[in-house]
Amino acid sequence: MLNLLKKIVFYTLAGTLLLSLILILFMQQKQFGKNPTGTRLERVQQSPNYRDGAFQNQSPTPDLAEGVTYWHILRQYFKKVEGKEPLDTLPSVKTDLKVPLAEAPTLVWFGHSSYFIRLGGKTILVDPVLSGYASPVSFFGKNYLGSNVYSVDDFPEIDVLIITHDHYDHLDYQTVLKLKSKVKKVVTSLGVGAHLVHWGYDEALISELDWYEEVAVDSTLKLTAAPARHFSGRSLKRNQTLWSSFMLQTPEHKIYLGGDSGYDKHFKELGQQYGPFDLAVLECGQYNAYWKYIHMMPEETAQAALDLRAKVLMPVHWSKFTLALHPWNEPIERVTKQAQTLGLPITTPKIGEAVILGEKYPAEKWWRR
Repeated sequence: MLNLLKKIVFYTLAGTLLLSLILILFMQQKQFGKNPTGTRLERVQQSPNYRDGAFQNQSPTPDLAEGVTYWHILRQYFKKVEGKEPLDTLPSVKTDLKVPLAEAPTLVWFGHSSYFIRLGGKTILVDPVLSGYASPVSFFGKNYLGSNVYSVDDFPEIDVLIITHDHYDHLDYQTVLKLKSKVKKVVTSLGVGAHLVHWGYDEALISELDWYEEVAVDSTLKLTAAPARHFSGRSLKRNQTLWSSFMLQTPEHKIYLGGDSGYDKHFKELGQQYGPFDLAVLECGQYNAYWKYIHMMPEETAQAALDLRAKVLMPVHWSKFTLALHPWNEPIERVTKQAQTLGLPITTPKIGEAVILGEKYPAEKWWRR
């Protein structure tokens, strides 16, 4: 009996060690990136937003709502959700990104939180995810049919690549690797540059910003990092890099890019200090009451646009991946309804359809087809 117990203990320990070794080796793959070290880590640790070994939000922000455990979430993911993904191929428009459509600022959305902006004579690309999946592995987080109609070859040279934070649905290893030869400058949140340098980007091209720091691309375009209420991390250790929203400003226009964020006081503060904004690009999907502090409900998205004093709201973070438990088109239905209630102008382009500030704000309810 004693020998049997010894064998059980031995094989249990051996199995645990083997699984641990496999996990460690798996996590060494390039797509997981690299957390800040050396002088980059020293700068991170000097940030007023870095405390107790990690970046912190402005307001207390638990990962999960009160009384919720990961077991509750796991059980929900095994339940069937009607309409969780589109039944048909999504409609799209193939805009030629290499040719300016108008003198006015132009934005082209690629689904979820990826989009191209032409502003102040510059080409700007935000959180591009074009690999076909929003995870470190190709068999999880696949995009919807019809939502991945653009490739890196469709882009002109990119004056500024903006990465709001390092989650897989915003910082895609395959995409940024293919983009490298086209990118003239990267602007991102503090610490995120460690991933990019690990993947071969030139350190000299990267500007990492803490909240309220700014960088001038030239005399006509300024970018400012601002708070968001979220978290970061591509491995088991969270919040070693910062997450941000970004404000883009030229002498004539201001655009707010929300990144990922739960609803909080920063929207009103930014609206008062920097608004009004010609356009606010805000997330409206992948929410749940279980994690209500790190992703807005669609009604909160509309309110955030009002807080920002935005002239027009463009909802994103939907229509490409299923990362939550709601039907795929529920976010846009809820946010458009609330925008109408609040009297807030809203634009809802198809993937690839151009939004031109002051000229063209697509508003067709194309997701109902």
